[in-house]
Amino acid sequence: TFPDQLPREITGPAMSPLANHPFWKMNGAGNEIVVVDLRASSHVVTAAEARAIAADERSRFDQMMVLHRPRTQGTRCYIRIYNTDGSQAGACGNGTRCVAWVLAEEDGSDSFMVETVAGLLACRRVGPHAFSVDMGEPRFGWQDIPLAEEFRDTRAIELQIGPIDAPILHSPSVVSMGNPHAIFWVDDPYAYDLTKIGPMLENHPIFPERANISLAAVKARDHIVLWVWERGVGITRACGSAACAALVSAARTKRTDRAATVSLPGGDLFVEWRDDNHVIMTGPTEVEHQGTFDPALFATAA
Repeated sequence: TFPDQLPREITGPAMSPLANHPFWKMNGAGNEIVVVDLRASSHVVTAAEARAIAADERSRFDQMMVLHRPRTQGTRCYIRIYNTDGSQAGACGNGTRCVAWVLAEEDGSDSFMVETVAGLLACRRVGPHAFSVDMGEPRFGWQDIPLAEEFRDTRAIELQIGPIDAPILHSPSVVSMGNPHAIFWVDDPYAYDLTKIGPMLENHPIFPERANISLAAVKARDHIVLWVWERGVGITRACGSAACAALVSAARTKRTDRAATVSLPGGDLFVEWRDDNHVIMTGPTEVEHQGTFDPALFATAA
């Protein structure tokens, strides 16, 4: 008689819940974003699955935004944010705008709340493909960023690389926008080898949770040019939370006013630090394609 159940080695391993699951490939000001809707599932993406998705040309990302059922009344979803190395991020402004587009297209609503590990984020549609996101309040306390040792004034901390008497970079402003940021003030961000400097600074012992590293040039009271080495990602064409961190730090050190255009390699973001201490970021979204995940991606990621 034929057995009721075939041996496991014949049927193969259990298929990942992500196999053949749809996704959106998008970008926000050039920041590569993948959006995955798991609101109908209880599956939580593993670090190995995130790395497998990032390694595939069709679904390569800087950040992956995974939508889960809402945890808080009045929100549309809870979002887990993944970096390319499988680690999770606390904030991604460009990715949040992409999620906002997906949610707005779903039911036509123009404003709503989403939630991440960093808190509640209010999203508002300001154009067919443009959204504003309330990125919350910046945190300046050394324990909140966090730093490994006490610095009473985080507008400029003692940190430098290069020779003591002629450092290449020094005295960054540091701030948390739900994730740690260090901003070095320079004349020309692109004059530096960020691929070499970035990982050294990201992993510096002063940052126990690592940090996003930005090189910022203030061109006017309302214009900042920014190049970012993103924690867990590397060089990125745009980083929304870094743009917010740069504007807040520039205003805090009297380099700019409280609203500015932040120009990144992938495009411009408009950032405003309101009087109520909330930081509002406005920028574009673009849908590149929709697809489904190849089951073979997860054969070794289970």
